[in-house]
Amino acid sequence: MTDENKIQELSMLQQNVANINAQKQQFVTQLSEYNSALEAIEKTDNSYKIIGNIMINSTKEDIKKDIEKKKKVLDIRIKSFEKQEKKLKGKAEEMQKEIMSNLNNKGTK
Repeated sequence: MTDENKIQELSMLQQNVANINAQKQQFVTQLSEYNSALEAIEKTDNSYKIIGNIMINSTKEDIKKDIEKKKKVLDIRIKSFEKQEKKLKGKAEEMQKEIMSNLNNKGTK
């Protein structure tokens, strides 16, 4: 693989890391919203759940269970993105070192 191809691949890896990070951040934001919703539920007597375009009265316990399920799914997704991000960053760092080494070796010849 030529240095030019390696540089292109490195650029793609870095773009993939940025995409994964953006997706992960969306899930982190949702998780924060769910935590806020759980806090709000504790402070109120009436709880409502939105289903489609309507809002229905629901028990606090049902809403808490629903939010906790969604939080677990988000936690799993976030951890998955973190693993992917770590793997891609490692691969990008390796490739960057290899490219720099090749460029330094060409410069000394």
